Amino acid sequence: MEGVAFASFTSFATKSLLFSSPSPSSIITRSQKSRKNISPKPFVTLLDYGAGNVRSLRNAIRYLGFKIEDVRTPKDILNAGRLIFPGVGAFASAMDVLVKTGMDEALCTYIRNDRPFLGICLGLQLLFEYSEENGPVKGLGLIPGVVGRFNSSNGFRVHHIGWNALQIAKDSEILDEIGDRHDYFVHSYRAIPSDDNKEWVSSTCNYGYDFIASIRRGNVHGVQFHPEKSGDVGLSVLRRFLHPNSRGTKRPTQGKASKLAKRVIACLDFRTNDKGDLVVTKGDQYDVREQTKENEVRNLGKPVELSGHYYKDGADEVSFLNITGFRDFPLGDLPMLQVLRHASQNVFVPLTVGGGIRDFTDANGRYYSSLEVASEYFRSGADKISIGTDAVYAAEEYLKTKVKTGKSSLEQISRVYGNQAVVVSIDPRPNGEVYAWYQCTVNGGREGRPIGAYELAKAVEELRAGEILLNCIDCDGQGKGFDIDLINLISDAVSIPVIASSGAGAVKHFSEVFTKTNASAALAAGIFHRKEVPIQSVKGHLLKEGIEVRI
Repeated sequence: MEGVAFASFTSFATKSLLFSSPSPSSIITRSQKSRKNISPKPFVTLLDYGAGNVRSLRNAIRYLGFKIEDVRTPKDILNAGRLIFPGVGAFASAMDVLVKTGMDEALCTYIRNDRPFLGICLGLQLLFEYSEENGPVKGLGLIPGVVGRFNSSNGFRVHHIGWNALQIAKDSEILDEIGDRHDYFVHSYRAIPSDDNKEWVSSTCNYGYDFIASIRRGNVHGVQFHPEKSGDVGLSVLRRFLHPNSRGTKRPTQGKASKLAKRVIACLDFRTNDKGDLVVTKGDQYDVREQTKENEVRNLGKPVELSGHYYKDGADEVSFLNITGFRDFPLGDLPMLQVLRHASQNVFVPLTVGGGIRDFTDANGRYYSSLEVASEYFRSGADKISIGTDAVYAAEEYLKTKVKTGKSSLEQISRVYGNQAVVVSIDPRPNGEVYAWYQCTVNGGREGRPIGAYELAKAVEELRAGEILLNCIDCDGQGKGFDIDLINLISDAVSIPVIASSGAGAVKHFSEVFTKTNASAALAAGIFHRKEVPIQSVKGHLLKEGIEVRI
């Protein structure tokens, strides 16, 4: 994952690396190692410099039976038995942290000595000579080649977000169980295979052209995709790195996965009901109360249980949307943070959370920036955050002044975590009988604003949004299909991925939106919650229609 190199990020990341205290359960202390009559779990060393969601990787490592030792000094790298570097954020910022802390030389020594190493995403890219991201910026120089940005002029959207196929180039050991299945990528920059680095390349992936998906030389491995977010196939990659002597049966490297798959996303709208319980609900044109005398909040289940069910049923991502988050102080919403923490322990696909992400001042007069709010969500297990109301206000101000202040929630969060971590949720409704104007709304659809969906989409892309979640209030809960005209209007206007939402009522609606629009993903809620259509049925239908999906 990449972002923008700023001094504030370097300071943030350096402090996190040197002074933060990981959770006690994640560290093996010297006293624990020396205790008699205890058979300690095996451990792996993690180089976490403090940016992005590394909690998911920690959870995956623990899920596979390992404990974690965190790097504090360069010596910790040199003493590591197995080292994982889950790089996130910007290339320049990461290199700055490594150089300032002396980690760069230790990493190079460790890797040159052929010690067991796994670099993930940016952790792979940093091994190359330099990057063009806000550069050129010098890398560790261990692998010949340049890390450059994807070219959007050929019609491919940047970022490369989603589940794509690998072309295995040589025996890589850790990739042996991938076979014909997809892996999850999220990045804007990539390295290209060449004669100079071909001895390193273990697999490639195609997104307009071939790029390096993984490397292997001896005990040194690197992957551009995120194994901790690639479901069972990703867990197999981590397992084979962590347990080199307990490898399973090798799967064939040929199969159905051949290109970037369309994503099917399960959405969990939730709120506190009148009894104070956190429940998953679903609206009818955003009205979540039953049309009964009691007028209770519609209760469709518990968020952690449902997210686990959808993961097992094949959801490519899970979105948590706190539909009353705009009313409250989100860092005081402990149940929401707990939902993320618990869900991320067993759900190994991307998690998005939205609701109330903006600047706040609490009852005691303490000010919290939107970056602090988002950071707590990331630390709790979110991979992406979704911004609604605050993005509308930021876009209106930008269109009025034509000035990027860097102070909006969009700009603050993308600056530190990368714009691939920022989703803008647009809630429009048609306004006009002959020539429909899609008027944007805020505060859960309760207030219309003088800005259209088209103008908003263009503006938030300029302000560094990474994806657009495109809803439609009039279609919400109706089960008559997605608003194809609206989706075409927006997906044709921007170069970032668009997620179609609102209106799915049958499997045919998914094939319709993927064949008639350029949507990268389709999101649904009610039909999954009410068990009207299982996710596997949606994917089975899409496969029959010739649409590539992850299975």
